[in-house]
Amino acid sequence: MSVSPHNVIVILTDQQRWDTTGVHGNPADVTPEFDRIARTGTHVEQALTPQPVCAPARAALQTGRYPTATGVFRNDIPLPGDIPTIAGVFGDAGYVTGYIGKWHLGGAEASQAGPVAAERRGGYQRWLASDLLEFTSDAYRTVLYDEQGEAVRLVGFRSDALIDAAIRFVADHHDRPFFLFLSLLEPHHQNATDDYPAPEGYRERYEGRWLPADLAALSANAPQGGAHRHLGGYLGQIKRVDEGVGRLRDSLRSLGLEDSTVVAWTADHGSHFRTRNEEYKRSAHDASIRVPLALTGPGFSGGGLIRRPVSTVDLVPTLVEAAGLPVPEGVQGRSFLPLIGGGEDPDRPEAVFVQISESHIGRALRTVRWKYAVAAPEGDPWADPGASRYVETELYDLAADPHELDNLAGLTSHREVADVLREELTRWMVRVGEPKPLIEPAEVRPAGGRKAEPEVTELPWDGVPFAHRATGSSPLGHRRG
Repeated sequence: MSVSPHNVIVILTDQQRWDTTGVHGNPADVTPEFDRIARTGTHVEQALTPQPVCAPARAALQTGRYPTATGVFRNDIPLPGDIPTIAGVFGDAGYVTGYIGKWHLGGAEASQAGPVAAERRGGYQRWLASDLLEFTSDAYRTVLYDEQGEAVRLVGFRSDALIDAAIRFVADHHDRPFFLFLSLLEPHHQNATDDYPAPEGYRERYEGRWLPADLAALSANAPQGGAHRHLGGYLGQIKRVDEGVGRLRDSLRSLGLEDSTVVAWTADHGSHFRTRNEEYKRSAHDASIRVPLALTGPGFSGGGLIRRPVSTVDLVPTLVEAAGLPVPEGVQGRSFLPLIGGGEDPDRPEAVFVQISESHIGRALRTVRWKYAVAAPEGDPWADPGASRYVETELYDLAADPHELDNLAGLTSHREVADVLREELTRWMVRVGEPKPLIEPAEVRPAGGRKAEPEVTELPWDGVPFAHRATGSSPLGHRRG
């Protein structure tokens, strides 16, 4: 495949649910710019992260490999320097590569200090980032680190400040092909306060406007008010990001680069607002793993709707192939270019595979209709990337129960479905390099029975791990705060 060089900008939000966007039916009009990208470009309707934890998801977005394949199966593990990255592919092809924002792949040492050593920057040539931006910034005090590791304070609301830096990058490098990865913190909570600081007036604009059905059903049991307390600020942050992306796209138009620049917008994972466990993610539910994904520009404009489930681990080979560049050996994602414009890929698996760590050692499958999840009854989810034995914990019929409120695991009426999904999950685990596991069926329940959510305790929202502790009757081993 040979194509003319074009620019690429990847926009990554942190902890953004898919259903915050208008194209997914959100009535609050939060994302008109994302919706324009989706409607005029290519919209992946069911995009799913390979891991609902920050660092593992980000490692997959840089390498096209699953977290256990990169070794970054949890936070605080650095991205290995010997694994090819998307920045390396574009850099070797003569592109100027740049990274702006939150990195979270520098390892535990960088997470404490902020700056990231040059050898741990994934091959990016231009650099303005902090390993854990949530700890080196707040809403109106954004501190990043440049290529020399020196602190740089940017002015303005945090997402505006980062997008302004991206606009400067585009202006400085518009005369040659560039690859820019813009990693925003919003709409992640501010860890020190467990709050979602939005610009003045933005929180108020969205308070009481919209509550997704899963949060409406479950928020009563969430600590400190859950989504009822936070959703206004969360949506206000996304609205400001969307406006900023509009300004970034305006800069492309003013420089005559709009038609020669691919823009891809996605998120590392979603947020269930502490309704499924004691944290915001780290569960197999769509609220944790389903994210927005839309692309526009060369190869993607007018691409229409991709309805089948797609993993964001597929983004690396997709962007690389779209640029006519060779996909590095070892990439496990699969380009979704054949699906654009209503195309087919008969060899593409029907299911998307998900790995889970930190809260528990878990694995899951997501198809158009079904969600199937298992968890390891032994092992330390902070120390062990996988396990040899798992037990079924969740089965959801997404056609009948899209908000995953009725867990069907163990029902005799659904044993045949679970068996098929168990075999497919086993194949996926082997396919990505894990040992073939033993997966035990859930405890048998008669048809019509209802199962409560599996008990999964979590890291506290400040991300600091506590001593490992088992919880008696639960099949899961936990790390909790």
